[in-house]
Amino acid sequence: MSIALIALALATSPPATDRDTSAWWATTTVLSNDAMEGRDTGSVAYERAAKIVAARLAAAGVKPAGDNGSWFQRVPMEQVALPKAGVHIAVDTTPLAFLHDITVEPTVDMPTKLDATIAFRGYCGAAVLGDVRGKVVVCWGTHRPGLPDAAARLAAVRTAGAAGIVTVADPGFAVEPPRWPFAYARSVWLAGTTPRHEAMLVAALNVAALGRVVAGSSHDAAALTVAGTMGEPLPSFDAPGRFVASFAPTRKSLTASNIIGLLPGTDAALANQHIVLSAHLDGYGFGEPVDGDALYNGTLDDAAYVALLIQLAERRHGHGYRRPVMLAAFTGEEKGLLGARWFVAHPTVPLATIAADINLDQLRPIFPLDLLTVHALDDTTLGNDARAVAGEMGIAVQKDPEPERNLLRRADQWPVLQAGIPATAFVFGYRPGGPSERVYRHWYVTGYHKPQDDIAQPMDWTAAARFNTFFYRLVDRVADQPAVPAWQPGSTLKP
Repeated sequence: MSIALIALALATSPPATDRDTSAWWATTTVLSNDAMEGRDTGSVAYERAAKIVAARLAAAGVKPAGDNGSWFQRVPMEQVALPKAGVHIAVDTTPLAFLHDITVEPTVDMPTKLDATIAFRGYCGAAVLGDVRGKVVVCWGTHRPGLPDAAARLAAVRTAGAAGIVTVADPGFAVEPPRWPFAYARSVWLAGTTPRHEAMLVAALNVAALGRVVAGSSHDAAALTVAGTMGEPLPSFDAPGRFVASFAPTRKSLTASNIIGLLPGTDAALANQHIVLSAHLDGYGFGEPVDGDALYNGTLDDAAYVALLIQLAERRHGHGYRRPVMLAAFTGEEKGLLGARWFVAHPTVPLATIAADINLDQLRPIFPLDLLTVHALDDTTLGNDARAVAGEMGIAVQKDPEPERNLLRRADQWPVLQAGIPATAFVFGYRPGGPSERVYRHWYVTGYHKPQDDIAQPMDWTAAARFNTFFYRLVDRVADQPAVPAWQPGSTLKP
C-alpha cells in the first residue's frame, strides 16, 4: 500500500477503539477512495483495485485459485451503451432530459430513430391495449399483485406491435422508491452468450416528466399519478404529442477479473467441500453527476465487503479451516451478476466440490443491528447456522419481508443457488415504521447507486462491528462443523 493510501486510510478510520473495525474500514477506504474511480467493470481502475485485493490476500497467506494458478479469472464481456451526447428525446419540441427524465435500456437491435404517436394504456394489460401498432406505449409501472408485472407489460406491448414501451417508475413503490438520475445507460453480457434482442424501444420515465408526455390531452398527470400509486383504475387514451428520439449506440468488447483465492482445508476427508465467501469488487465508476459529484465510489456497495473478505484472511494468517475456503471478489455484479455467472459456468475447482456460498452484498451498517434478514433462510442448513450464530449474539433473524423487491435474485448468491449449491446472503433488518427503517429508506433514495455512497457517509460503527463478528463466527461454524451445508426438504429454490 502506498504512503498516500495509508495516510488516507488512517485519516478516515472510524472513531472507535475497535482495532478490527478500524482495520476493516481502512481497507474499505483503500478500495473506494476517489483514486479507485469507482471500479467500473472493464476499467483500468477496476484492474488496479483487483491487484490490490490479490496482493492483500497473498500477504495474508491465501493461495491463488484463479485461472492457470493465478489470482485472476478473466471474464470476457460485450457491451452496448448510449453515450449521453448521442441521445435526443422529446415530445414534439419539449425535451426529456436523458437519465433524469427518462432512461433507455440499450439493446443490440434497438431503433436508432423514432417519431411516433403516444398511447397511454394504464397498467398495460393485453386486454386494454387496443391498436397500438407503431405507437410508443406509456405504461404505469405498478408492482401491485393482481396487476400486470414488468414481464407481462413488456410481452403485451411487444405482441401488439408497438414501437416502444415507456414505463412510468411508480413513486408509490415505497419499499424501494425510484431513484433519479441514472448513472448511465449500458447493457453488458457475457461473451459467447446471447444478448437481449428487442427491436422496440424499452425506456423508463420519471413521474415528474409525465405531464410533458401527456400534455394537451384531457388527462391530468397529477391525477394519473394518484390513481397509479394507489393501484386504482387508469384510463386509456392517446396523447396529441409525438415521441421523437434519436440514439447513437456504441458497441465494444471488454474483460475484467474475478479475484479468486484459497485457504486450503486442514481435514483431508473434507477436501471436496469448498466453502465460497464472495463479494463484488465492481462499482459504477463515473456517471451522471448528483449534487456536483460524478464519481460513484461504491463504498458500501460493495467495497466494504471485499474488504471484509480481506480482513477475515488477515485474521487467519494463512491458517485454514477444516474445509477449504475460497475467497471470491467477483466482477460485473452491477452489470448483471456476470462475474458470478462466469465462475459458476467456469469454476476454478470442480463445481461438484463447491458445498456452499456465503455472499456479502446489500449490507448497510447505518443503523443498529438487532435484526438480520437472511436470504434463503429456510431453504438450506446455512439458515440454521445463521440463526444459531445470530441468536448467540442477541440478533433476531427473519425471512425477506419484502419479496416484491426480488433482492435474492439481485446479488451474486443467485447464480450459485441456480446451480443447485446452498447459498445465503444478508440484509440489515428493521421494524416497520421505526427509526431504522427511516434511515434505510432514506439511504436507498440518496445513497444507493449514487456518488454519495462514499467513505464520508454516516456509519453506525457498532452495527458494522457486530455484523463483521457475525460473519467471522458464521464462517467458523460452517467451515469447521462436521455436517456439510445441505438443502432443506421442500425448498422451492432447489433446482
